[in-house]
Amino acid sequence: MKTLTCQLLLAFFVFSLIVSGGCSKKPVPTYSSQGAATGTQEQDAYGAGGRQGTITEEMTPGEEPLDAGGESGEALGGFSVSADQNSDEYKKTYGRSSSEMLPIYFDFDQATIRDDQASRLEQNADYMKANPSRNLVIEGNSDERGTNEYNLALGERRALNAKNYLIELGVEEYRVRTVSYGEERPLFVGQTDFDWSQNRRDDFILE
Repeated sequence: MKTLTCQLLLAFFVFSLIVSGGCSKKPVPTYSSQGAATGTQEQDAYGAGGRQGTITEEMTPGEEPLDAGGESGEALGGFSVSADQNSDEYKKTYGRSSSEMLPIYFDFDQATIRDDQASRLEQNADYMKANPSRNLVIEGNSDERGTNEYNLALGERRALNAKNYLIELGVEEYRVRTVSYGEERPLFVGQTDFDWSQNRRDDFILE
């Protein structure tokens, strides 16, 4: 009788061990320092199994990161920084000026600042005042008509008038210098009224 009782107790104990072992929780996977699961891989918040990606990895394929200004490489005027500076559209917008600045244009044989160019000078002055560490070179140009000596003098008067205008708008004189190229550096090489009008120009180059 005692033997039968011991055998029953032993069988019950073994059965209990088997049942409790089958109901235990699955082991929780551990993670390495790189975030990859070791052992059983779990489903994360982004979908079926896999490690959590970095910001770069979560970008849409082909998407480019934005630059510090929040734009994807665009410059003023709708042209990208890498735009072809020899294209007619670029030259019409910027001349040979820095992309932050705007060129101004003159009437034939005149060095007076035209009324329709004043807003361009005001924009250039605003940039200079907002960026006090930048200096500026104003390049005076003319079309090809007239002698080389006359056009060099005309280009110098145009550059000086633009410089004085900027000074009156609050830009420090020591930050601005001038140079004249006269007819020596035409932006458009044709001999139409349009080409000549584009070459009668001051460019504003940031240093």
